[in-house]
Amino acid sequence: MGVYVVTGATGFIGSVVAGLMLREGHTVFGIDNLSPVYDVRVKEHRLQALLPQENFHFIRDDITDRDFIARLAANVPKADAVVNLAAIAGVRASATDPWSYLNTNTLGNLNMLEYARHQRVPKFILASTSSLYGNEGKPPHAETASTERPLAPYAASKKGAEAFAHSYHHLYGIDVTVLRYFTVYGPRMRPDLAISIFTRKMLANEPITVYGDGEQTRDFTYIDDVVKANKQLLKTCGADGVAMNIGGGNRITVNDLVDMLKEIIGSKSEIVYTNVQKGDAEHTLANIECAKRIISYEPSVSIRSGLNHFVSWYRRNSPEYN
Repeated sequence: MGVYVVTGATGFIGSVVAGLMLREGHTVFGIDNLSPVYDVRVKEHRLQALLPQENFHFIRDDITDRDFIARLAANVPKADAVVNLAAIAGVRASATDPWSYLNTNTLGNLNMLEYARHQRVPKFILASTSSLYGNEGKPPHAETASTERPLAPYAASKKGAEAFAHSYHHLYGIDVTVLRYFTVYGPRMRPDLAISIFTRKMLANEPITVYGDGEQTRDFTYIDDVVKANKQLLKTCGADGVAMNIGGGNRITVNDLVDMLKEIIGSKSEIVYTNVQKGDAEHTLANIECAKRIISYEPSVSIRSGLNHFVSWYRRNSPEYN
C-alpha cells in the first residue's frame, strides 16, 4: 500500500480523491489550511468524513509558507506521491485579489515541488485547469494548444504552477504530470459554482441569473471520472513531464444545462440574463486523446446522469451546504 500526500484535502476534488485512496487501503496525509474562500463549514463537513479513518492523517497548515516544507518533511519523510490539489479557484474572483491566487496556486506549488525534490518523492500530480486555453483557437483544445494568453489571474497563476512543475521535472527528474480539469461537478462540489447555485435556487423556484446569452458552452466533467483519472495515473509509468486534459469529452450550452436542471428538479424558476463576465472563456471542450492513450481514460458519466446524481445528493445534504 502507498503513502500519499494530498493537498487541498478538504476541498471538493481533494476530499473525494483522498477518500478513494483510503478505501483502497493507502495511507493519506491530507493537508489544508481551511481557508474561508467559501463557507468553511463545507470543508469541515468533508473533513469529518475522512477523520474517522485510521490511515488518514490531517495536517492543518499553509503550503504558501516556505517553512512548511521542513514541517511537512518532518511529518512525512517518505511518500510515494504528492497530489497537489490545493488552490484558490474562481475565474471572476481572481480579478479582485490576484495576490492570493499567485501565493496559493503558484508559490504553494513551488513549495510542494521543493518537498518532493528533497524527500525524493517519485511521483507528483498537479491539478491545473482548462482556463489556460482561454479563447485561443477552436475547441476541442488539445494539450498542444496555446496557453500564452490567460484571460484572468486564476489561469495565469496555474500557468505559473505548470511552468515550475516542468522545470522541476527537467532539472531534478521528478515524475510530474499535470491534469487540466474541465469544469468538475458532482456531490460535495463548491456551493459557489453555477450548478450548485442553479440547483439551490431552482429547488426554491427562485429566479436564476445567467451571464451573457447562455449560448456559451462548457465541457462538464463528473467527479467520479476525475477520481478514476487520478487513480489510473498513480499506477501508470510514462506520464512524466506530460500535461493531459481531463474532461467529459462533450459540451453543452448554459441554456441547455439550465433547461435540463429545471426538468430534473421540476422547477419553475425564471431565467434572468445579465452582462457577460470578463475572464470567462466563451467555449470549452477537451480533446482527451492524450489521457485515453496514456492512462486509458474514458469518461463514463453523461451530463444528464451526473446532474441527476448531484440533485439527488443535494436534496439529502443541502443543509450542510448552505
